[in-house]
Formats: sequence, C-alpha cells, structure tokens
Amino acid sequence: MSSHTKVHGKHGDFAIEAKGLTKRFKTGRNWVEVLKGVDFDARHGDLTMVMGPSGSGKSTLIAALSGLLRPESGRVDTLDVDDLWSLSASRIDKFRLDHCGFIFQGFNLFPALTALEQVTAVLKYQGLSKAAAKKRAMEALLEVGLGPRVNQRPSALSGGEKQRVAIARALAKDPQILFADEPTSALDGENGQVVIRLLRRAATEHGAAVICVTHDPRLEEWADRVIKIEDGVIIDDQRRIPNPDAVLASH
Repeated sequence: MSSHTKVHGKHGDFAIEAKGLTKRFKTGRNWVEVLKGVDFDARHGDLTMVMGPSGSGKSTLIAALSGLLRPESGRVDTLDVDDLWSLSASRIDKFRLDHCGFIFQGFNLFPALTALEQVTAVLKYQGLSKAAAKKRAMEALLEVGLGPRVNQRPSALSGGEKQRVAIARALAKDPQILFADEPTSALDGENGQVVIRLLRRAATEHGAAVICVTHDPRLEEWADRVIKIEDGVIIDDQRRIPNPDAVLASH
C-alpha cells in the first residue's frame, strides 16, 4: 500500500506512483510487449514530459496510468487510490471524471456544440448546476484566450483554437492530474507555443501533475522533468529547470 500520493498535494508531492507496468498486444499470432516493467511517478506542480519515437510505448503508458487501458501486471497508486486497477470499471471511470483532465492530438470535440457547450457538458457530468457550469466554463475559456469565440462551433475554429477549447475543457474541472497526448503535433509553432504555455501554467499555477506525451523535442524547454522511453523501457529520466520564456520555433 502506498501512503505517498496525495489528492491535494503541495508542489513536489507525488500524484502518481506506478510500479512494474507491463502491457502487450496481439498482432496476428504473435504478442508484442509494449511496456516492459515500467516504474513511473509524477508530482503535483510538475510538467513531466514523456518522450520517445512512435511506437515506443509512451501513449500506452499514460493510458495505463489514467485507467484507460488495463496493464497485464503492475500497479498504479494515484492520489487517494491504492492500486487503481483493483477498482471496478465504474469506480475507475468516476476517478477519471473527478480528478483527471485529458487533452488529445485530435481535440475530441463534439461538432454540434459551441466552445462554451463543450466545456459546460463535462462539468454537468460532475454535478454542477447549469449556472455554475456556465460560469466556470466561461472562466476557463477566458483563461485560454477564447472569450470572443465561446459561441463558435468547431467548424468555425482554427486548429489552435480547437486545442485551446480542449484545454479549457480539461482545466475547468480543476484536475489534480492532466494528461496530454501529443497536444502540439497538429499545430504550427505559434499555436503550439500557446498550448505548451497553458500546460506549463496548469502545473505552476493550478498545481496539477501535468504528464505530456510527445515526440517533439521543442517542448523540452518547458519541462520540469524529461523521461525518455524506447521499446517499452525508460532509458533516461532527468529533472531540469524549465524556461517559461522559451520560444517554440516553427517546424
């Protein structure tokens, strides 16, 4: 049992500790081991960058950490939960709803909903009243600079604006853990810089444990910690001093 991880931890307290995670997938008649006994931790207030080439296991790792993909073996202690994967599927879903935010490369927005409705929808699932959800959603959209665009649907938004809606949706929940999977890969340098600065702010100002999976080396400058994974194994793990004034050059 882990007594280390904390729900409302101070900067530097553990939010996640995982031990011995393994995951394999069947391809044809063969099994491919994608995670090979990975140990991992992340802390409140840190932007942790998980980097590696395509197919290295980085997206599988955050899926296992967040309760989206059950590992073959290993355990995940997170916030006030000892061994996440010992819970029922419904309790894992509730844990994600209450404590986690997600930002994906593909934005995952509903075509028929405005930016404001995208954010309020998830807050209503958390039990907020309509008025409270709208107020918090507006605050989150203003924080990401989308005040004038709150009534626009995704078809009227640029790629950068869509990603900012996705970030607002995640931040509005005030998550203790924020997972970002390739959040800048579909964006140009200018929009990518807006996104990485928002992730940096989520860690520094909101105190979230931000775990960002990427193969984009341009993002390292903003990280408190850079973990490199290859072929299902962590090959490097370094803490660093982030540079909040870094400039993300275009490809």
